[in-house]
Amino acid sequence: MIEHGASSATPVPPASAGGTGSSGRGASRRRYRPLTERDRLTLGLMVGVPTAIVTVFILLPTAASIVLSFTSWNGIGGLENIKFIGLKNYTDLISIYKPFWPAVIHNLTWLVFFLLIATPLGMFLAVLLDKNIRGTRIYQSALYMPVVLSLAIVGFIWQLIYAPEQGLLNNLLGRTAQGNQISWLGDPSLNLWAVLVAASWRQVGYVMVLYLAGLKSVDPALREAASIDGASEAQSFFRVVFPVMRPINIVILVITVIESLRAFDLAFIINKGLNGLELLSTLVTNNIIGETSRIGFGSAIAVVLLMVSVGPIVVYLVRALREDRQ
Repeated sequence: MIEHGASSATPVPPASAGGTGSSGRGASRRRYRPLTERDRLTLGLMVGVPTAIVTVFILLPTAASIVLSFTSWNGIGGLENIKFIGLKNYTDLISIYKPFWPAVIHNLTWLVFFLLIATPLGMFLAVLLDKNIRGTRIYQSALYMPVVLSLAIVGFIWQLIYAPEQGLLNNLLGRTAQGNQISWLGDPSLNLWAVLVAASWRQVGYVMVLYLAGLKSVDPALREAASIDGASEAQSFFRVVFPVMRPINIVILVITVIESLRAFDLAFIINKGLNGLELLSTLVTNNIIGETSRIGFGSAIAVVLLMVSVGPIVVYLVRALREDRQ
């Protein structure tokens, strides 16, 4: 009996442990197998093609614009006609070129209008749609439709609305008679605000979708806790929900600043960015491909616009990286 008990208590042979170890190593080899030639080719294409596209269409033109901003060139002839003039384009831009400062003011006006009107309106619509009212999907689609449309179509639609004789707005106001018409797009004191309304029509839908996604990600327990503490719906939103959506707020702020600085399409479609609609982006186009082509001077404006646009992006990336480290 004792011998039998001793034999039954015999430990597991080392061979079994070795077998288990070998199977573990086999699983490890299967999990971390070396890359094949096909894998390397696939990774190379996935990384190389986007990098090549960005380099050819973004990085190289940007570098060329920076170099050309220190030169005088009308775009005719070869490289021998390019003259290096240092900072003269920048000094002329600030001190002599009259449309520059009005364009800066118009871009800032665009930014303030987006921040104070378009963004709060988009947030308000997102809050309403987040209540799951009847027909929410239809409202979302209708409000987001301007974002899907190209800016050329948006400009055409609002040209029909603002038309002096057959336009919707003048017909509603009863101002279609000759001599009593309102020239919404021709009057320098009105056209900027008219274009801002058209641009906000598109911006509101974009902001609404971003805030709606942010509201869906908020923990419902936070609202329930605020309601139990006696907070009203407005207090619950501004003191609990809105601070939780801080990442969304930062993204919307950066996007709004960039959209305001690079605003171009609608202003150029209406009257090529002239007659009260001067923007930095339209000045770049008018100087480079205008009747009197000044590529060096237009490149200087483009560099100024680039530096101003890069600022918010850098601030956002620094904050995002800092939050990731924390």
